[in-house]
Amino acid sequence: MDGEADRIGYLHREIVKVVGMPDVKARFDQLGFEVVANTPDELAAQIRAEIAKWGKVIKDAKLKVE
Repeated sequence: MDGEADRIGYLHREIVKVVGMPDVKARFDQLGFEVVANTPDELAAQIRAEIAKWGKVIKDAKLKVE
């Protein structure tokens, strides 16, 4: 792995630990958030899928930026 991938992996592992803490989870629940600690690759895939989905909606609706 390269340095960037190592740093991303480290951050992911630490974030998963933090959001899994009972007090942190309780606070997110209280605020109405659903925490999903996907892997970086899963997040990238989700973003690609969302871009494709919403891109099609925008194109089909012929929406334009003003």
